[in-house]
Amino acid sequence: MPLYEHVFISRQDLSNTQAEGLVEHFGTVLADNGGKLVDSEYWGVKTMAYKINKNRKGHYAFLRTDAPSEAVQEMERLMRLHDDVMRVLTIKVDEHNEGPSVQMQKRDERDTRRERR
Repeated sequence: MPLYEHVFISRQDLSNTQAEGLVEHFGTVLADNGGKLVDSEYWGVKTMAYKINKNRKGHYAFLRTDAPSEAVQEMERLMRLHDDVMRVLTIKVDEHNEGPSVQMQKRDERDTRRERR
């Protein structure tokens, strides 16, 4: 099955448990349609570059999935209809990276960019 990575932003006025509950909810949507939630990360509340629906902050969540395209389309459709989800980004990848995402790594563990002069 194809591998996907999803990032979605939910409203800032949700509690942490409600935002993490959205991850579980959309994981079950995938499972009901023949997919599998490989890994999920809750990135927390972050400030956005610009306002979305009058919100300056949002709860960010990251999902790694192994699912057929029909399951992903159904999950995205339900995310667009859900009042608490503001934005969704889905990317098809060749393979999932092991370990935490770049967002969850400490700054020291990240690969250094080119050295400054």
